[in-house]
Formats: sequence, structure tokens, C-alpha cells
Amino acid sequence: MLGEASLLENPDQLNEATLIGRIRDGENELFYELVRPYERRVYAAAFAILRNEADADDVAQDAVLKALKHIRQFRGEAKFSTWLLQITVNEARMRRRKDHSDLMEPIVDRQEEDGSYTPRDFADWREIPSESLERTEVRQMLAEALAQLGQIYREVFVLRDMQHLSIEDTANALGISTASVKTRLLRARLMLRDLLAPGLGGAWSGKASFAKGSKPW
Repeated sequence: MLGEASLLENPDQLNEATLIGRIRDGENELFYELVRPYERRVYAAAFAILRNEADADDVAQDAVLKALKHIRQFRGEAKFSTWLLQITVNEARMRRRKDHSDLMEPIVDRQEEDGSYTPRDFADWREIPSESLERTEVRQMLAEALAQLGQIYREVFVLRDMQHLSIEDTANALGISTASVKTRLLRARLMLRDLLAPGLGGAWSGKASFAKGSKPW
């Protein structure tokens, strides 16, 4: 009774659990309703690894189809969205290995996990002066800077800071520890800040409009 009451207090959870149950019972046409809220996250996760729109789109579709095929294996021990992202990440990594694109991966990917990155200064990487660039330009610069990061940093940054997954969900999706997520995320932010700073004239200020935590995407 307590578990049922808990579900009733959370309509979203009830709806998702109900959808999963009905899909398992053969109503496959409902699967799109189940995955629709996570389409953007799935594509973003694939793109963070593959850095190619066509490949990311293919992998996103493959991941969704694989999730449907194996829906009975989902036990609810993690969120459905996390399970779906785990499938996506695995599919993207397999595609990347198959295409041998890792041979072109930035050198930063070959750093040791306990290696260090020394930032140019200690300003908050998010403090981008709004008067320097319009938001669309900042997004373009961010995309170009992300392409220069190693995969392990790029995928953590995309899932955590752009798709707003929790530290725990990011760790589960990538199959790493929460400590690794925190370490990689910090380094990704520092590297991105240093990559973006020259294009913004190096104008990093604690009084910038983004200092309250809003982000340029």
C-alpha cells in the first residue's frame, strides 16, 4: 500500500511505470510516448561521443529501437532515462570504435585520470560578459570549443551541464564513479573557459551577467 501511495503522489512516475507495463504487455505503439521526453538527451549523448550529426542521429534511433527490443530487461533499479542513456552511450562508443575515429581524438583524451589541468586563472568559466557576444554566438563558440575537448570530458559536460542530469545519473549513464564525474566535469569547465576566453577578449569578470548561474545555452 505504501508503494502504491508513493506512485499516486508522483503522477509522472505513475505514467511512466504504466507505460512501461503496457509496452511489456505488447502495446509497442506506446513506446514513442515513453521515450519522447528524452529524445534530446539521447541525441546529445550520441553527438557528444561521435561529433557527427548523421552518426548521432543513426545511433539515437538504434538506441531507441534497442531499448524497445530489451524493454523487458529494464528492472526499474535506475530511472528509465538513465537506462536509455546507458544504451545510447554504449551504442555510440561501439560506433566510434568501429569507425576508428578514436585515432583522431584530441590528445587530452590520453591523459591519465588522475592527471591535472592548470587553468589560466581562477575566474568562473561561466562568467561570460553578455556585452561581448549575443547568445547564439556564444553557443556557436561553445560548440567549437567542445569539439576540442577529449571525449571523456565532453560527454560528462554535455550530460551534466547541458542536459542537466544529476551527478549520479551521469555516472550511471557513463559507467563511471561519481568522483570521476566531478573530476572530469571540473576539468571540462576549466578547459572550456580557457578555450572560450580568447574569443571573448579575455574579459572574464566576477560582475558578469552570467555570475548568478545562468548559462549560455
